[in-house]
Amino acid sequence: MRCSLAFLLALCFLPAPGPAQDLTAPGSEAPLATSWAEGDAVSQTFSNFTGSVSDRGICQCSVSLPDSTFPADRVEHLEFTARILAQKFEKELSKVKEYVHLISVYEQKLVNLTIRVEVMEKDGISYTELDFELIKLEVKEMHKLVIRLKESFVGSADIVDQLEVEIRNMTLLVEKLETLDKNNVLTIRREILALKAKLKECEMAKTELVPATPPPPAPGKHAISFYNLKYLFNVSCFIGSCSHGGVVNISNPSVVKLNWRGFSFIYGAWGRDYLPEQPEKGRYWVAPLNTDGKLLEYYRLYNTLDDLLLYASAQQYRIAYGQGSGTAVYNNNMYVNWYNTGNIAKVNLTTNAVAVSRPLPNAVYSNRFSYANVDWQDIDIAVDEHGLWVIYATEASTGNIVISKLNDTSLEVLNTWVTRQYKPSVSSTFMVCGVLYATRTLNTRAEEIFYYYDTNTGREGNLAIKMRKMQERIQSINYHPFDQKLYVYNDGYLVNYNLIFLQEPQEPV
Repeated sequence: MRCSLAFLLALCFLPAPGPAQDLTAPGSEAPLATSWAEGDAVSQTFSNFTGSVSDRGICQCSVSLPDSTFPADRVEHLEFTARILAQKFEKELSKVKEYVHLISVYEQKLVNLTIRVEVMEKDGISYTELDFELIKLEVKEMHKLVIRLKESFVGSADIVDQLEVEIRNMTLLVEKLETLDKNNVLTIRREILALKAKLKECEMAKTELVPATPPPPAPGKHAISFYNLKYLFNVSCFIGSCSHGGVVNISNPSVVKLNWRGFSFIYGAWGRDYLPEQPEKGRYWVAPLNTDGKLLEYYRLYNTLDDLLLYASAQQYRIAYGQGSGTAVYNNNMYVNWYNTGNIAKVNLTTNAVAVSRPLPNAVYSNRFSYANVDWQDIDIAVDEHGLWVIYATEASTGNIVISKLNDTSLEVLNTWVTRQYKPSVSSTFMVCGVLYATRTLNTRAEEIFYYYDTNTGREGNLAIKMRKMQERIQSINYHPFDQKLYVYNDGYLVNYNLIFLQEPQEPV
Protein backbone atom coordinates (compact mmCIF):
# COMPACT_ATOMS: atom_id res chain seq x y z
CA MET A 1 0.00 0.00 0.00
CA ARG A 2 1.30 3.45 -0.91
CA CYS A 3 -0.13 6.71 0.44
CA SER A 4 1.18 10.25 0.29
CA LEU A 5 1.89 12.18 3.45
CA ALA A 6 -0.48 14.99 2.47
CA PHE A 7 -3.26 12.53 1.88
CA LEU A 8 -2.76 10.88 5.29
CA LEU A 9 -2.73 14.25 7.02
CA ALA A 10 -5.96 15.16 5.31
CA LEU A 11 -7.56 11.98 6.54
CA CYS A 12 -6.31 12.56 10.04
CA PHE A 13 -7.91 15.98 10.29
CA LEU A 14 -11.35 14.79 9.35
CA PRO A 15 -13.97 15.51 12.04
CA ALA A 16 -13.40 12.72 14.56
CA PRO A 17 -16.24 10.80 16.20
CA GLY A 18 -16.42 10.20 19.88
CA PRO A 19 -13.42 8.79 21.67
CA ALA A 20 -14.62 5.23 21.60
CA GLN A 21 -16.61 5.32 18.36
CA ASP A 22 -15.45 3.29 15.35
CA LEU A 23 -15.13 5.26 12.14
CA THR A 24 -16.72 2.42 10.28
CA ALA A 25 -19.71 1.84 12.47
CA PRO A 26 -22.35 -0.36 10.86
CA GLY A 27 -25.08 1.58 9.13
CA SER A 28 -23.05 4.70 8.76
CA GLU A 29 -21.86 6.02 5.43
CA ALA A 30 -18.19 5.85 4.59
CA PRO A 31 -16.43 9.12 5.37
CA LEU A 32 -15.20 11.28 2.56
CA ALA A 33 -11.45 11.80 2.03
CA THR A 34 -10.61 15.11 0.35
CA SER A 35 -7.38 16.05 -1.48
CA TRP A 36 -6.36 19.56 -2.59
CA ALA A 37 -4.39 20.50 -5.67
CA GLU A 38 -3.49 24.17 -6.28
CA GLY A 39 -6.36 25.35 -4.12
CA ASP A 40 -9.13 23.43 -5.91
CA ALA A 41 -10.85 20.80 -3.81
CA VAL A 42 -11.61 17.51 -5.49
CA SER A 43 -13.71 15.09 -3.45
CA GLN A 44 -13.55 11.35 -3.90
CA THR A 45 -15.08 8.59 -1.83
CA PHE A 46 -12.64 6.00 -0.52
CA SER A 47 -13.49 2.63 0.99
CA ASN A 48 -11.67 0.02 3.04
CA PHE A 49 -10.16 2.29 5.66
CA THR A 50 -10.33 2.12 9.46
CA GLY A 51 -9.30 4.58 12.11
CA SER A 52 -9.24 5.23 15.81
CA VAL A 53 -8.17 7.88 18.29
CA SER A 54 -5.64 6.99 20.94
CA ASP A 55 -5.85 7.98 24.61
CA ARG A 56 -3.66 10.95 23.78
CA GLY A 57 -6.04 12.17 21.02
CA ILE A 58 -3.84 11.03 18.15
CA CYS A 59 -5.65 9.96 15.00
CA GLN A 60 -4.56 6.55 13.76
CA CYS A 61 -5.89 5.24 10.47
CA SER A 62 -5.11 2.82 7.69
CA VAL A 63 -6.34 3.15 4.11
CA SER A 64 -6.37 0.68 1.23
CA LEU A 65 -6.10 2.53 -2.12
CA PRO A 66 -6.64 1.13 -5.63
CA ASP A 67 -3.36 -0.11 -7.13
CA SER A 68 -3.39 2.32 -10.14
CA THR A 69 -0.57 4.79 -10.90
CA PHE A 70 -0.64 8.02 -12.95
CA PRO A 71 0.31 7.32 -16.66
CA ALA A 72 3.31 9.65 -16.78
CA ASP A 73 4.92 7.77 -19.70
CA ARG A 74 1.82 8.28 -21.83
CA VAL A 75 1.75 12.00 -21.05
CA GLU A 76 5.44 12.28 -21.97
CA HIS A 77 4.82 10.48 -25.29
CA LEU A 78 1.86 12.77 -25.96
CA GLU A 79 3.99 15.87 -25.33
CA PHE A 80 6.72 14.55 -27.67
CA THR A 81 4.19 13.82 -30.43
CA ALA A 82 2.67 17.29 -30.01
CA ARG A 83 6.13 18.86 -30.33
CA ILE A 84 6.89 16.93 -33.55
CA LEU A 85 3.53 17.93 -35.03
CA ALA A 86 4.19 21.59 -34.16
CA GLN A 87 7.56 21.45 -35.93
CA LYS A 88 6.02 19.86 -39.03
CA PHE A 89 3.30 22.48 -39.04
CA GLU A 90 5.87 25.31 -38.88
CA LYS A 91 7.80 23.73 -41.75
CA GLU A 92 4.74 23.36 -43.94
CA LEU A 93 3.61 26.88 -43.05
CA SER A 94 6.97 28.28 -44.18
CA LYS A 95 6.57 26.39 -47.48
CA VAL A 96 3.15 27.90 -47.97
CA LYS A 97 4.53 31.37 -47.31
CA GLU A 98 7.32 30.76 -49.83
CA TYR A 99 4.86 29.52 -52.46
CA VAL A 100 2.58 32.50 -51.84
CA HIS A 101 5.57 34.81 -52.38
CA LEU A 102 6.60 32.99 -55.57
CA ILE A 103 3.06 33.11 -56.89
CA SER A 104 2.90 36.87 -56.29
CA VAL A 105 6.27 37.37 -58.03
CA TYR A 106 5.30 35.34 -61.09
CA GLU A 107 1.86 36.90 -61.12
CA GLN A 108 3.58 40.27 -61.49
CA LYS A 109 5.79 38.85 -64.24
CA LEU A 110 2.69 37.60 -65.99
CA VAL A 111 1.17 41.09 -65.80
CA ASN A 112 4.37 42.56 -67.29
CA LEU A 113 4.35 39.98 -70.07
CA THR A 114 0.72 40.76 -70.79
CA ILE A 115 1.60 44.44 -71.15
CA ARG A 116 4.53 43.63 -73.46
CA VAL A 117 2.38 41.41 -75.65
CA GLU A 118 -0.31 44.09 -75.86
CA VAL A 119 2.34 46.57 -76.99
CA MET A 120 3.55 44.09 -79.59
CA GLU A 121 -0.02 43.68 -80.85
CA LYS A 122 -0.75 47.38 -81.18
CA ASP A 123 2.62 48.96 -81.90
CA GLY A 124 4.29 49.11 -85.28
CA ILE A 125 7.79 48.58 -83.90
CA SER A 126 9.89 45.89 -85.59
CA TYR A 127 10.15 42.81 -83.42
CA THR A 128 12.48 39.98 -84.29
CA GLU A 129 12.68 36.38 -83.22
CA LEU A 130 14.68 37.43 -80.17
CA ASP A 131 11.70 39.27 -78.68
CA PHE A 132 9.52 36.22 -79.06
CA GLU A 133 12.17 33.80 -77.82
CA LEU A 134 12.82 35.80 -74.65
CA ILE A 135 9.11 35.92 -73.85
CA LYS A 136 8.81 32.19 -74.58
CA LEU A 137 11.67 31.48 -72.17
CA GLU A 138 10.05 33.52 -69.41
CA VAL A 139 6.67 31.86 -69.96
CA LYS A 140 8.34 28.43 -69.94
CA GLU A 141 10.05 29.18 -66.62
CA MET A 142 6.74 30.24 -65.09
CA HIS A 143 5.07 27.09 -66.38
CA LYS A 144 7.77 24.96 -64.72
CA LEU A 145 7.13 26.75 -61.42
CA VAL A 146 3.40 26.16 -61.67
CA ILE A 147 4.00 22.44 -62.22
CA ARG A 148 6.22 22.35 -59.13
CA LEU A 149 3.59 24.15 -57.10
CA LYS A 150 0.86 21.74 -58.19
CA GLU A 151 2.97 18.75 -57.18
CA SER A 152 3.81 20.04 -53.70
CA PHE A 153 0.92 22.36 -52.85
CA VAL A 154 -1.46 20.99 -50.22
CA GLY A 155 -5.00 22.23 -50.09
CA SER A 156 -6.97 24.32 -52.55
CA ALA A 157 -5.01 24.86 -55.77
CA ASP A 158 -7.47 27.18 -57.50
CA ILE A 159 -4.94 30.02 -57.76
CA VAL A 160 -2.30 27.69 -59.22
CA ASP A 161 -4.78 26.27 -61.75
CA GLN A 162 -5.78 29.78 -62.79
CA LEU A 163 -2.13 30.76 -63.26
CA GLU A 164 -1.56 27.67 -65.40
CA VAL A 165 -4.49 28.57 -67.66
CA GLU A 166 -3.24 32.15 -68.05
CA ILE A 167 0.27 30.96 -68.89
CA ARG A 168 -1.11 28.54 -71.49
CA ASN A 169 -3.14 31.37 -73.06
CA MET A 170 -0.04 33.58 -73.06
CA THR A 171 1.96 30.89 -74.91
CA LEU A 172 -0.70 30.60 -77.61
CA LEU A 173 -0.89 34.38 -77.98
CA VAL A 174 2.90 34.73 -78.41
CA GLU A 175 2.92 31.97 -81.05
CA LYS A 176 0.11 33.72 -82.90
CA LEU A 177 1.93 37.06 -82.80
CA GLU A 178 5.10 35.44 -84.08
CA THR A 179 3.29 34.23 -87.19
CA LEU A 180 1.99 37.72 -88.01
CA ASP A 181 5.45 39.33 -88.46
CA LYS A 182 3.98 42.62 -89.67
CA ASN A 183 7.32 44.19 -90.62
CA ASN A 184 8.77 41.24 -92.54
CA VAL A 185 11.86 41.27 -90.33
CA LEU A 186 11.90 37.49 -89.99
CA THR A 187 11.53 37.09 -93.73
CA ILE A 188 14.53 39.30 -94.35
CA ARG A 189 16.61 37.35 -91.85
CA ARG A 190 15.66 34.05 -93.47
CA GLU A 191 16.68 35.45 -96.83
CA ILE A 192 20.00 36.43 -95.34
CA LEU A 193 20.55 32.90 -94.04
CA ALA A 194 19.67 31.42 -97.42
CA LEU A 195 22.04 33.87 -99.08
CA LYS A 196 24.88 32.92 -96.74
CA ALA A 197 24.37 29.26 -97.66
CA LYS A 198 24.63 30.10 -101.34
CA LEU A 199 27.72 32.17 -100.79
CA LYS A 200 29.56 29.14 -99.41
CA GLU A 201 30.13 28.28 -103.03
CA CYS A 202 32.78 30.96 -103.08
CA GLU A 203 35.02 28.65 -101.05
CA MET A 204 35.60 26.84 -104.33
CA ALA A 205 36.69 30.06 -106.05
CA LYS A 206 38.15 32.45 -103.48
CA THR A 207 39.79 34.62 -106.08
CA GLU A 208 36.49 35.64 -107.69
CA LEU A 209 35.55 38.87 -105.96
CA VAL A 210 32.38 40.88 -106.38
CA PRO A 211 33.04 44.40 -107.71
CA ALA A 212 33.15 46.87 -104.85
CA THR A 213 31.21 49.63 -106.53
CA PRO A 214 28.16 49.84 -104.25
CA PRO A 215 28.78 51.54 -100.91
CA PRO A 216 28.08 49.52 -97.75
CA PRO A 217 24.72 50.21 -96.12
CA ALA A 218 24.42 52.67 -93.28
CA PRO A 219 25.01 50.98 -89.89
CA GLY A 220 21.89 49.68 -88.22
CA LYS A 221 19.59 49.86 -91.29
CA HIS A 222 17.23 46.93 -91.92
CA ALA A 223 16.27 47.83 -95.46
CA ILE A 224 19.25 46.15 -97.16
CA SER A 225 19.15 45.35 -100.84
CA PHE A 226 19.93 41.84 -102.06
CA TYR A 227 22.99 43.08 -103.93
CA ASN A 228 24.43 44.90 -100.92
CA LEU A 229 23.92 41.84 -98.75
CA LYS A 230 25.87 39.77 -101.23
CA TYR A 231 28.57 42.42 -101.39
CA LEU A 232 28.97 42.46 -97.62
CA PHE A 233 28.65 38.76 -96.87
CA ASN A 234 31.16 37.73 -99.51
CA VAL A 235 33.75 37.75 -96.75
CA SER A 236 32.41 34.31 -95.72
CA CYS A 237 35.02 33.10 -98.16
CA PHE A 238 37.68 34.30 -95.73
CA ILE A 239 36.58 32.53 -92.53
CA GLY A 240 39.39 32.56 -90.00
CA SER A 241 41.46 35.05 -91.99
CA CYS A 242 41.81 38.83 -91.98
CA SER A 243 41.30 39.38 -95.73
CA HIS A 244 38.70 42.08 -95.22
CA GLY A 245 38.51 45.77 -94.48
CA GLY A 246 37.19 45.61 -90.91
CA VAL A 247 33.76 45.58 -89.26
CA VAL A 248 31.21 47.80 -91.01
CA ASN A 249 27.91 46.44 -89.65
CA ILE A 250 26.37 43.88 -87.34
CA SER A 251 23.31 41.64 -87.51
CA ASN A 252 20.32 41.71 -85.20
CA PRO A 253 20.80 39.69 -82.02
CA SER A 254 19.91 36.02 -81.94
CA VAL A 255 19.00 34.56 -78.56
CA VAL A 256 20.50 31.16 -77.84
CA LYS A 257 19.48 30.36 -74.27
CA LEU A 258 19.08 31.62 -70.75
CA ASN A 259 22.22 30.73 -68.81
CA TRP A 260 22.02 27.38 -67.01
CA ARG A 261 21.96 28.90 -63.50
CA GLY A 262 18.80 30.96 -64.09
CA PHE A 263 17.42 34.49 -64.13
CA SER A 264 19.25 35.66 -60.99
CA PHE A 265 22.71 35.18 -62.53
CA ILE A 266 22.80 38.27 -64.73
CA TYR A 267 26.61 38.60 -64.77
CA GLY A 268 28.95 36.32 -66.67
CA ALA A 269 30.46 35.39 -70.02
CA TRP A 270 30.12 32.74 -72.69
CA GLY A 271 31.61 31.80 -76.03
CA ARG A 272 33.30 29.11 -78.06
CA ASP A 273 36.81 27.75 -77.68
CA TYR A 274 38.99 28.80 -80.63
CA LEU A 275 41.32 25.96 -81.66
CA PRO A 276 43.64 27.36 -84.37
CA GLU A 277 44.47 23.88 -85.67
CA GLN A 278 40.85 22.64 -85.68
CA PRO A 279 38.67 25.76 -85.49
CA GLU A 280 35.44 23.94 -86.34
CA LYS A 281 35.75 21.63 -83.30
CA GLY A 282 35.79 24.21 -80.52
CA ARG A 283 33.56 23.51 -77.53
CA TYR A 284 31.03 25.97 -76.14
CA TRP A 285 31.49 27.33 -72.63
CA VAL A 286 29.21 29.23 -70.24
CA ALA A 287 30.55 30.94 -67.10
CA PRO A 288 27.90 32.77 -65.04
CA LEU A 289 29.22 34.71 -62.06
CA ASN A 290 27.70 34.29 -58.63
CA THR A 291 24.89 36.68 -57.76
CA ASP A 292 27.40 39.14 -56.26
CA GLY A 293 28.56 39.85 -59.83
CA LYS A 294 32.18 39.25 -58.85
CA LEU A 295 33.11 35.61 -58.16
CA LEU A 296 33.44 33.11 -61.00
CA GLU A 297 32.96 29.78 -59.24
CA TYR A 298 31.35 27.39 -61.73
CA TYR A 299 31.48 26.95 -65.49
CA ARG A 300 30.15 24.42 -67.99
CA LEU A 301 31.45 22.99 -71.25
CA TYR A 302 29.30 21.65 -74.11
CA ASN A 303 30.61 19.68 -77.08
CA THR A 304 28.00 21.05 -79.49
CA LEU A 305 25.52 23.89 -79.71
CA ASP A 306 22.68 21.34 -79.57
CA ASP A 307 24.00 20.12 -76.22
CA LEU A 308 23.99 23.69 -74.93
CA LEU A 309 20.44 24.28 -76.13
CA LEU A 310 19.20 21.11 -74.44
CA TYR A 311 21.45 21.37 -71.35
CA ALA A 312 22.64 17.88 -72.37
CA SER A 313 26.03 16.21 -71.82
CA ALA A 314 27.28 19.22 -69.87
CA GLN A 315 30.62 19.04 -68.09
CA GLN A 316 30.52 21.23 -64.99
CA TYR A 317 33.61 22.40 -63.11
CA ARG A 318 34.38 24.50 -60.04
CA ILE A 319 37.33 26.88 -59.72
CA ALA A 320 36.31 29.44 -57.02
CA TYR A 321 39.06 31.95 -57.86
CA GLY A 322 37.84 33.72 -61.02
CA GLN A 323 36.77 37.35 -60.92
CA GLY A 324 34.58 39.38 -63.25
CA SER A 325 33.18 38.75 -66.71
CA GLY A 326 36.43 39.20 -68.64
CA THR A 327 36.88 35.45 -69.20
CA ALA A 328 38.06 34.00 -72.53
CA VAL A 329 38.84 30.50 -73.83
CA TYR A 330 41.62 29.78 -76.31
CA ASN A 331 43.12 26.47 -77.45
CA ASN A 332 41.55 24.35 -74.66
CA ASN A 333 42.53 26.80 -71.90
CA MET A 334 40.36 29.21 -69.95
CA TYR A 335 41.91 32.57 -69.02
CA VAL A 336 40.52 34.41 -65.98
CA ASN A 337 41.42 37.30 -63.72
CA TRP A 338 42.48 35.79 -60.37
CA TYR A 339 40.20 36.89 -57.53
CA ASN A 340 41.20 40.16 -55.82
CA THR A 341 44.54 40.38 -57.68
CA GLY A 342 46.00 41.73 -60.91
CA ASN A 343 46.99 38.22 -61.98
CA ILE A 344 45.82 36.25 -65.00
CA ALA A 345 45.31 32.51 -64.52
CA LYS A 346 45.45 29.91 -67.28
CA VAL A 347 43.17 26.94 -66.52
CA ASN A 348 43.55 23.70 -68.48
CA LEU A 349 40.04 22.62 -69.50
CA THR A 350 40.99 18.94 -69.60
CA THR A 351 42.19 18.79 -65.99
CA ASN A 352 40.54 21.94 -64.55
CA ALA A 353 43.93 22.74 -63.02
CA VAL A 354 45.80 26.06 -63.08
CA ALA A 355 48.66 25.71 -65.54
CA VAL A 356 50.08 29.24 -65.16
CA SER A 357 49.32 32.29 -63.03
CA ARG A 358 51.13 35.53 -63.79
CA PRO A 359 50.65 39.17 -62.73
CA LEU A 360 49.78 41.65 -65.47
CA PRO A 361 52.37 44.43 -65.15
CA ASN A 362 51.00 47.73 -63.77
CA ALA A 363 47.37 46.66 -64.25
CA VAL A 364 44.88 48.10 -61.78
CA TYR A 365 42.18 45.88 -60.32
CA SER A 366 39.43 45.73 -57.66
CA ASN A 367 37.07 47.95 -59.66
CA ARG A 368 39.53 50.80 -60.20
CA PHE A 369 38.87 51.18 -63.95
CA SER A 370 36.12 48.74 -64.88
CA TYR A 371 33.67 49.16 -67.76
CA ALA A 372 30.63 51.41 -67.49
CA ASN A 373 27.70 49.72 -65.68
CA VAL A 374 29.73 46.51 -65.21
CA ASP A 375 31.81 46.04 -62.07
CA TRP A 376 34.90 43.87 -61.49
CA GLN A 377 36.04 43.86 -65.11
CA ASP A 378 39.25 45.83 -64.80
CA ILE A 379 40.99 43.04 -66.72
CA ASP A 380 39.22 41.82 -69.88
CA ILE A 381 40.78 38.96 -71.84
CA ALA A 382 40.04 38.60 -75.58
CA VAL A 383 40.74 36.22 -78.46
CA ASP A 384 40.96 36.86 -82.21
CA GLU A 385 42.73 35.53 -85.32
CA HIS A 386 46.10 36.69 -83.91
CA GLY A 387 45.77 34.92 -80.56
CA LEU A 388 45.38 36.08 -76.96
CA TRP A 389 44.91 39.70 -75.84
CA VAL A 390 44.14 41.58 -72.64
CA ILE A 391 42.38 44.94 -72.32
CA TYR A 392 42.93 46.88 -69.09
CA ALA A 393 44.07 50.25 -67.68
CA THR A 394 46.94 51.50 -65.54
CA GLU A 395 47.52 54.46 -63.25
CA ALA A 396 50.10 55.71 -65.77
CA SER A 397 47.46 55.67 -68.53
CA THR A 398 45.11 57.64 -66.22
CA GLY A 399 42.33 55.14 -66.90
CA ASN A 400 42.68 55.04 -70.68
CA ILE A 401 42.49 51.64 -72.36
CA VAL A 402 45.73 49.68 -72.61
CA ILE A 403 45.97 46.73 -75.04
CA SER A 404 48.56 44.00 -74.58
CA LYS A 405 49.32 40.97 -76.74
CA LEU A 406 50.01 37.89 -74.59
CA ASN A 407 51.95 34.69 -75.09
CA ASP A 408 49.16 32.16 -74.60
CA THR A 409 51.59 29.61 -73.08
CA SER A 410 53.52 31.69 -70.54
CA LEU A 411 51.16 34.72 -70.26
CA GLU A 412 54.15 36.97 -70.89
CA VAL A 413 53.34 40.39 -72.38
CA LEU A 414 54.66 40.54 -75.95
CA ASN A 415 53.64 44.07 -76.92
CA THR A 416 51.56 46.93 -75.53
CA TRP A 417 49.55 49.84 -76.98
CA VAL A 418 48.09 52.77 -75.02
CA THR A 419 44.94 54.37 -76.44
CA ARG A 420 43.27 57.71 -75.86
CA GLN A 421 39.92 56.16 -74.96
CA TYR A 422 38.87 56.33 -71.29
CA LYS A 423 37.97 52.79 -70.20
CA PRO A 424 35.14 53.54 -67.69
CA SER A 425 33.20 55.32 -70.47
CA VAL A 426 33.13 52.09 -72.51
CA SER A 427 30.52 49.37 -71.92
CA SER A 428 32.59 46.53 -73.44
CA THR A 429 35.27 45.69 -76.03
CA PHE A 430 36.32 42.90 -78.40
CA MET A 431 39.24 42.21 -80.74
CA VAL A 432 39.08 41.29 -84.45
CA CYS A 433 42.27 40.84 -86.50
CA GLY A 434 44.30 42.94 -84.09
CA VAL A 435 41.75 45.78 -84.04
CA LEU A 436 40.08 46.76 -80.78
CA TYR A 437 36.39 47.68 -81.07
CA ALA A 438 34.67 49.44 -78.16
CA THR A 439 30.96 49.79 -77.45
CA ARG A 440 28.95 52.28 -75.45
CA THR A 441 25.34 52.41 -74.26
CA LEU A 442 22.89 54.51 -76.27
CA ASN A 443 19.77 53.50 -74.34
CA THR A 444 18.18 50.43 -72.78
CA ARG A 445 17.63 48.83 -76.20
CA ALA A 446 20.76 49.74 -78.13
CA GLU A 447 24.56 49.86 -77.93
CA GLU A 448 26.92 51.46 -80.41
CA ILE A 449 30.30 50.27 -81.68
CA PHE A 450 31.76 53.75 -81.55
CA TYR A 451 35.56 53.43 -81.33
CA TYR A 452 38.40 51.37 -82.81
CA TYR A 453 42.14 51.08 -82.28
CA ASP A 454 44.20 49.24 -84.90
CA THR A 455 47.30 47.66 -83.34
CA ASN A 456 48.56 46.86 -86.84
CA THR A 457 48.91 50.55 -87.74
CA GLY A 458 48.63 52.37 -84.40
CA ARG A 459 45.65 54.35 -85.69
CA GLU A 460 42.43 54.99 -83.79
CA GLY A 461 39.13 56.62 -84.65
CA ASN A 462 35.36 56.68 -84.32
CA LEU A 463 32.62 54.47 -85.76
CA ALA A 464 28.82 54.57 -85.62
CA ILE A 465 27.56 50.98 -85.82
CA LYS A 466 24.31 50.52 -83.96
CA MET A 467 24.02 47.27 -82.02
CA ARG A 468 20.53 46.25 -80.94
CA LYS A 469 20.08 44.46 -77.62
CA MET A 470 17.19 42.94 -75.66
CA GLN A 471 18.21 43.53 -72.05
CA GLU A 472 19.58 46.70 -70.51
CA ARG A 473 23.21 45.82 -69.80
CA ILE A 474 25.84 43.88 -71.70
CA GLN A 475 28.22 42.12 -69.32
CA SER A 476 30.75 40.71 -71.80
CA ILE A 477 31.54 40.24 -75.50
CA ASN A 478 33.68 37.42 -76.94
CA TYR A 479 34.60 37.05 -80.61
CA HIS A 480 35.18 33.73 -82.37
CA PRO A 481 37.35 33.93 -85.52
CA PHE A 482 35.96 30.82 -87.23
CA ASP A 483 32.28 31.67 -86.67
CA GLN A 484 32.93 35.40 -87.08
CA LYS A 485 30.30 35.88 -84.39
CA LEU A 486 30.11 37.89 -81.21
CA TYR A 487 29.09 35.87 -78.15
CA VAL A 488 27.36 38.32 -75.82
CA TYR A 489 26.22 37.80 -72.22
CA ASN A 490 23.21 40.12 -71.90
CA ASP A 491 21.73 40.22 -68.36
CA GLY A 492 21.78 36.43 -68.07
CA TYR A 493 20.86 35.62 -71.68
CA LEU A 494 23.27 34.01 -74.14
CA VAL A 495 23.04 36.02 -77.35
CA ASN A 496 25.14 36.10 -80.52
CA TYR A 497 25.59 38.45 -83.47
CA ASN A 498 27.02 37.99 -86.95
CA LEU A 499 29.69 40.53 -87.86
CA ILE A 500 29.60 42.10 -91.30
CA PHE A 501 32.95 43.03 -92.84
CA LEU A 502 34.03 45.22 -95.70
CA GLN A 503 35.15 42.98 -98.54
CA GLU A 504 38.30 44.74 -99.65
CA PRO A 505 41.04 45.40 -97.08
CA GLN A 506 41.29 49.05 -96.22
CA GLU A 507 42.09 51.21 -93.21
CA PRO A 508 39.16 51.85 -90.83
CA VAL A 509 37.54 55.21 -91.25
